[in-house]
This record gives sequence, structure tokens and C-alpha cells, in this order.
Amino acid sequence: MTYDVIQVGTGGQGERWCKQYLPPNVEDGLIDVVAAVDTNEAALENAKDGLGLSGEQCYTDAATAFAVHDADCCTVVVPPQYHEDVVDEALAHDLHILSEKPIADTLDASVRIAEKVDRADKKMGVTMSHRFDRDKTTLRRELRSGEYGSLDYLMLRFTCNCRSYGSWGAFRHDIEDPLLIEGGVHHLDILADLADARCETLYAQTWLPEWGEYGGDAQALINLTFEDGTRAVYEGAKTNAAALNGWGNEYVRAECRDATLELDGRQLERYPYDPDAEPQLGEGVDETDAERVPLLEGEKWANTLLVERFVEWLDGGEPMATNVRENLQSMALVEAAIRSSETGEPVAVQELLTDAVESVSV
Repeated sequence: MTYDVIQVGTGGQGERWCKQYLPPNVEDGLIDVVAAVDTNEAALENAKDGLGLSGEQCYTDAATAFAVHDADCCTVVVPPQYHEDVVDEALAHDLHILSEKPIADTLDASVRIAEKVDRADKKMGVTMSHRFDRDKTTLRRELRSGEYGSLDYLMLRFTCNCRSYGSWGAFRHDIEDPLLIEGGVHHLDILADLADARCETLYAQTWLPEWGEYGGDAQALINLTFEDGTRAVYEGAKTNAAALNGWGNEYVRAECRDATLELDGRQLERYPYDPDAEPQLGEGVDETDAERVPLLEGEKWANTLLVERFVEWLDGGEPMATNVRENLQSMALVEAAIRSSETGEPVAVQELLTDAVESVSV
């Protein structure tokens, strides 16, 4: 079945949806984009160019587009603080929803959205694109194979030079906690996925150096402990002097019993443990010992793949892994990091989420 979609948000990341993520799924007959919405009329040119929409199919108001077109679902690609308003309007028009991360700008708003979607008996997915990128998917496959024994801990580094205003999109420089809400949500989600367990406790330090032109914290160091005992460390930075591991090119290291797996700049290598080798104390590892791991093959990755997964779910398949209810775990990680940094204390993540679900009413 081909589903009629209304794209909400066509500027910034929305341009990529119009020109990169949606067209392959249109070509495959999975979706038909029948309208587009953006409050900035100039941004609607992206929908015309990338999706072939006419001026009559472009709107500056989501409610009008939803009312005019009898669509099946909508995609939401607007700043997080506006997600709940769009979701409310979509549910009022009986639409399923596929939304950019995060679910919303706060955990409470995210819980409200999940509750509203459940009550409306609709399906909502969240595009945690990094988890479904080619390199991270390959690393997940290697860890799940069991070939390397048990996983001990993970490290993820994401460092950028986006310190000047507007270098990471102007709205991100104006919001509170931009790193965690707009970047860390992906990276904490990846760590939990690779650990294959829910996070138990989280301790975070976040801050903004004097040279960072942001309205909130843009740097973070975070420690996570998962329910199975696996641990992880996250280094996130938007105001560094150099981008050692920028967007999409994150460094991830997985320390397993029988091997070290290292993902750097979209290349995955493994260093097997040799029990007969001399102990390594002061000397560095011999890089010639690294074994390159070929990345998985596939035609679709990240958001392009997630659109396909969403359609499969609408067709009656299993819920996508990043359905809104499951994705509350990722929002709980973000909220826990914010609270931990504010209080200087570790946060029990599952208790935080349970309290939020019990306290929020819609």
C-alpha cells in the first residue's frame, strides 16, 4: 500500500527530508507526499524542488494542510518545542506520525505525546537516525554476534567546532541544553542500544565555555551504568577548536572480553585479544594488528531506512524499534543528564521515567 504523507517542516533538516530521505521511498511506491508545510514560505521551495509539489500543495499552516488533504500520516521536522502542537493537530485529523528526534523538548512533553498517541490508537515513530546509520549498525551486528565475549564498557566521542552563533543552526544556539537535546539524544540512544540494556544510573557534567555562543550548555561528560552492569562514557562538545569526530563520524570504542572494537570516521576495526602475546604496558598498540571489519551493505540507511520501517509498521508489521513509547528511554537519558548536571548527583534513570509517566496527565 502507498501511504499519503504530509511533510511538516521543509527548512534546515527538513530540506534533507525533501531531497534525500523521502524521494527514495516515493520511488519505491511506499509513500506519496501530497502536501508540505513550513512557516517560512521560502523554505517551501525545497518541497517543490525535491518532491515536485506544486504551490497549491504547500502551506504555512499545518492545520490547514491536514484539513485539506485526506492523508494517512505526517512527518514532523520542526524544532522540538513545537512537536507537541503538531502532534496534537495530527491526531485531531486522525494521522499517524513519524517525527524527528527528540520526541519533544522535555521529558514531560514527551510522555504527554506518547499518552496522546496511545489514546488515539495511532502509530508514532521517532527517527533516531544515528542508530540506523551504516557504521553503527555494523558495530551493533558485531557486538550481537557473541564472537567477542561479553561487553565490558563503551566510549563515544563527538567533538565539533560549532562555537560561533548560527554554525549549528541558529535555533540551537538559542535553546537550553542544545548539545543534549539536539545531539546527545542520538549518542546516548546509541550507547544504550549497543549495550543492549536499559540505563540504570547516569552522572553528567555539562557546561558552556566562555567562547561558546550558545544560550545553554554545549559541552558534556557523562557516565552511564546499565542494568546488566555494562558501563559507558560519553564526551560531547560543540565548541572545541577542532572537529575530531563530528556529526555522523563519531568515535565509538567497545571493550569486550576477547577484542577491542574501534569505530572512527565510519571505519570499523577490531583488535583481537591474544593470550600468548607479551603484556602491553607502556607501548602503544601495533596498528598492523587491526583487522578491518567490512561495513554492511544496504540501499537505505538512517532516516531513509526509518521511513521504510515506519511504512512496514503501518502495513501491519512489528512496531519500529524507535516507536514513541520505547523512545521515552532516550528522552529519560537526556532529562537525567540535565538533572544530574544541575544537582551534581547521579540520577536513577528508570525511577525518573516512572515518576514522569505517573505524574503526567493528558
